[in-house]
Amino acid sequence: MKKISVKTIVAIGIGTAIFFLLARFLSIPVFANTYVNFQYAVLGFFAVVFGPVAGLLIGLIGHAFTDLAFGYGLWWSWIIVSGLVGGVSGFLLKGMDVDAGELGMKGIIRFGVGSVIVHLVGWGAIAPVLDILIYAEPADKVFVQGLIAGASNIVTTVVIGSLLLLAYSMTRVKSGSLDKQ
Repeated sequence: MKKISVKTIVAIGIGTAIFFLLARFLSIPVFANTYVNFQYAVLGFFAVVFGPVAGLLIGLIGHAFTDLAFGYGLWWSWIIVSGLVGGVSGFLLKGMDVDAGELGMKGIIRFGVGSVIVHLVGWGAIAPVLDILIYAEPADKVFVQGLIAGASNIVTTVVIGSLLLLAYSMTRVKSGSLDKQ
């Protein structure tokens, strides 16, 4: 098994803190404990830059802290999906070498399409089914919650996450851009 680097561990800590702060202080209520969230843009960014393990752990830990802070108790169905969104985003978008300074339109499109897929499946299907299986929640309520959450997470992740990735990639030195004199 490959060891997790110190850089990744630090990224997990910072990403989790940002995830929690955004969820706690910058979320807009929409429907029955469902919010427009901005933390998934940061989760997508960290998953692309630091990989699937970082994405998974930031999603799991960040969502667990958020649930505790809001006083809901741990809502495992949504914690699991937050972890899956982070981990799968990092896996699907693995190989996007943002550190090389070359993201480009192809990378932005790949990030957008990957984000749409992972959020639709996660919030539109997995979270509601887990809500029904774990908590015996009514299907009509949880599917509406999941679709609202998924749609808002797609918009915030694709728009803000793409801007974060683009800004980050612009700060990186492009491969082969330094000439030996």
